Amino acid sequence: MEVHQALPYLRETLLFLALTGVLIPLLQRFRINQVLGFLAAGTLVGPFGLGLWTQEMPALANFTFPDRSGVAALAEFGVLFLMFMIGLELSAERLWALRRWVFGAGTAQVAISAALIGLLAWLFGNPVEVAVILGVVLALSSTAVVMQLMNEQRTLGTPLGRAGFSILMLQDLAVVPLLILMGVLAKGSSEGVASLVLLTLLKSVGAILLIYLLGRRVIRPMFHAFARQRQPDVFMALTLLSTLGIAALTEMAGLSMALGAFLAGLLLAETEFKHEVEVTIEPFKGLLMGLFFMSVGMAIDVREIMKAPLLLPLSVLGLFAIKTAVIALILRIGGFGWGRAIEGGTLLGQGGEFTFIVVGQAIATQLMPEPTGQFIMLVVSLSLFATPMVAKAGVLLRAWLERSASSSPEGMAGAAEVPQPAAGRIIIAGYGRVGQLVGQMAAAQGIPYVAFETDARLVGKLHALGLPVYFGDAARLELLRTVKAEEAAAIVLTMDHPASALHAVKAIRREYPRIPIYARSRDEKHAVALRHAGATQVIPETLEAGLQLSALVLQGLGMSEGGTAHVIQLERERRIQEIS
Repeated sequence: MEVHQALPYLRETLLFLALTGVLIPLLQRFRINQVLGFLAAGTLVGPFGLGLWTQEMPALANFTFPDRSGVAALAEFGVLFLMFMIGLELSAERLWALRRWVFGAGTAQVAISAALIGLLAWLFGNPVEVAVILGVVLALSSTAVVMQLMNEQRTLGTPLGRAGFSILMLQDLAVVPLLILMGVLAKGSSEGVASLVLLTLLKSVGAILLIYLLGRRVIRPMFHAFARQRQPDVFMALTLLSTLGIAALTEMAGLSMALGAFLAGLLLAETEFKHEVEVTIEPFKGLLMGLFFMSVGMAIDVREIMKAPLLLPLSVLGLFAIKTAVIALILRIGGFGWGRAIEGGTLLGQGGEFTFIVVGQAIATQLMPEPTGQFIMLVVSLSLFATPMVAKAGVLLRAWLERSASSSPEGMAGAAEVPQPAAGRIIIAGYGRVGQLVGQMAAAQGIPYVAFETDARLVGKLHALGLPVYFGDAARLELLRTVKAEEAAAIVLTMDHPASALHAVKAIRREYPRIPIYARSRDEKHAVALRHAGATQVIPETLEAGLQLSALVLQGLGMSEGGTAHVIQLERERRIQEIS
């Protein structure tokens, strides 16, 4: 009887899950960048690593990937969701707030770096098409590696961190024209280049317009309809449907599926469900990143290092030198001192993860010779591995420059770059009548806020008015992390459900012990429970209603307005003191 395997590539899937299950906690424990860890693991267990010895040692086949096709299909999902997550990080609000750095510095960096690198690639004998692809793709940096380094160094909120993040945003946006360019070049020269560009551009515009119309007419109402059930599995299903559905539409239009996934992320980034989607995919984020970068590592043939022992490290140094010089000059023109500018340049000087996607597609469509593609992937991989060390050197160089020039005007300019603490925004959990009043009072005083509400219909109405109100339960710490709750000035709880409010106070106080928590309670008994759970200040709704009614009665019986206010305030303080 013929035996059929129940699931294709079951062994590869189980091995990958086992590796990620071990690697993710180990990398987090030892604070090793996950991108670098998965690249190294993929190289080690891939067909060009331990997989080379499976013929001599058959037992190794159980712990390696001798054939990369076993994970190629899964890796496609990794690519799609990497692009989706990049798109989800972008939004019109962020782009507009950082427009000077995004569209000014970011565009200049990509254009100048691409021109210099492309020219060098052409001078080394590559065809014009290959030189253009290499110039653009090597101008991009690694969002995953740089963001993790900035989070570890706590520099994301500094002026240099915001400038670096802005340049990364423009690089992410540059993915769209690069994918379109790949589609044009892959079709060859049987048609005129101008007609190919025009046709692809029209297809791209048509696909984007279709996606926009679907987003307005189908996706957002669909999320609204199903969000009422407040079930994470429903959100996961809708997110998968949106991502894969839009990716399928772009493929039908003759464009890349990765472009569709990127556009799906952009579309959802503009909705009130953005943060809830982020929380929903968070458990899978590390897994999908691991899948993608491990598959990339499996495609790297480390034997190529022996073929170019001198050219390879020189190419890595050259990539860092070109990009560091360009970025440092742009940051210097933008107002940073030379020390900070060089630090930013070294941080963004590596190649990016998108290189692996583009080079892989270029090899598959025979736009790029495989030896060239292997060499470039090795250069980018080594640049990723070198980034923490190079970034550390940039920090040391900046410190030395600032010390040596501390008495000069340039040194004073560098010292002025240290960010001054800004008033943090408040987070409002529950945006009913009480929450709306708090939000309106905060906005009137120029205090920024972000609010979460579980009523999808109310959220849709308020979000359409331009208010920073998003769907989600603020008792979920994952949701609070997406809005950087650790930087909030205060968290205000105005939830209707007493148990939800109590659960939220306990969770927030455990995670953020120093942030003030102001809560509304149902009655005084509930207020005592909230105070014991860690709320900074609690106001029972029955207390204020009773005090206001008492004030009206006393004034109606002839007591003066000032006397009434004094009596009411004394009673308010006494009762609040009892709660405390």
